[in-house]
Amino acid sequence: MVYNWIKSRLARHWAGPCPLCGARSDGGFCRDCLQDLPWLGPACRLCARPLPESAGPVCGPCLQCPPPFDRVRAPLAWRRPVDRLVHALKFHERLELAAPLAALWRPGPLPDALVPVPLHPARLRERGYNQAALLARAAGRRWGVPVLEPCIRTRPTPPQHRLDAAARRRNLDGAFACAPLPAGCRRLALVDDVMTTGTTLRVLARALRAQGAAYIEAWVVARV
Repeated sequence: MVYNWIKSRLARHWAGPCPLCGARSDGGFCRDCLQDLPWLGPACRLCARPLPESAGPVCGPCLQCPPPFDRVRAPLAWRRPVDRLVHALKFHERLELAAPLAALWRPGPLPDALVPVPLHPARLRERGYNQAALLARAAGRRWGVPVLEPCIRTRPTPPQHRLDAAARRRNLDGAFACAPLPAGCRRLALVDDVMTTGTTLRVLARALRAQGAAYIEAWVVARV
């Protein structure tokens, strides 16, 4: 089962009590909590939208309008207790959660670099850290993949979760800029904590494509 594979990966890089129940564990999440996490199940390869088991690999909306990224890797659905864990990492300085959450990804061929979704400098100063960067660094250490930060958020924007889909697109219009990519760095994975509509990831993927990225995945802990 998937959780057995992840448990073996966690054991190599995390030694501490289970983040959920506090039980002794050599691999972050204990066996029972890992098994009980809300695994996403069958989903669209391009956007991670949940699909029936009988469906094809790509959902109808993505067939009609493919996203600018090539794949989304989202191990979990946005339900309890993953929402509580992500909020604890993001808003309550539970930085130790980055490593066990990043270990939930099960990548295929590794990218040339991991690119965390950036925060605006004002919000970064307010929060003190970027949870996407923490996840990217934890994943980078695990698989020996460098973390690259070519993108900046050029203006502060209201939080996306307060907006509908159309407002999210307007909110991010012109909000990011990306520097040229290093030579040979053409396969990238964008890293963020959660994917709702995917607007932020789409905008960043387009910006990276403009700088020469040939293949882009999105790695998120959970899919709404």
